[in-house]
Amino acid sequence: MRIPFLANWLHRDETERGPATVAVALADDPEGIAELFSECELLRDHARAAGLELDRTPASLEALDQLMPRWRRDPEAVPWLGSDAGFYLGTVIVRTVPGTGWQVWPNGRPVLRLASGRELDVVESGVSWAMTGSPELSQVYAEASEG
Repeated sequence: MRIPFLANWLHRDETERGPATVAVALADDPEGIAELFSECELLRDHARAAGLELDRTPASLEALDQLMPRWRRDPEAVPWLGSDAGFYLGTVIVRTVPGTGWQVWPNGRPVLRLASGRELDVVESGVSWAMTGSPELSQVYAEASEG
């Protein structure tokens, strides 16, 4: 995968580090950032082990909700898997809900902005889903797609 901003980000000056770097990268290459956010390797590995291929559709969110949460046995993996779940949820929403896009809060946290102007912290939703099973990813998607 070729992500143009990545080379600049890796070679940036030490004084440039921080939340603003993500915001600048998103502004410079929104498609590259969206592709990076969609990688979700840990989530994809868990899904694949359960026989599920993630195809970036709402149906895949429903299938994820049905997985047995075996990852909860490894408390160190839960936040990472949850972040992946949030980024995957965001990827599905951006691809299927018109007028939705990624943005970065001043603290550097990536969130979605819906066409209505509402902001959705999908990473927080993903972490909560990985830890407790709630909210279901498909439910967050349904709410986002309603506007």
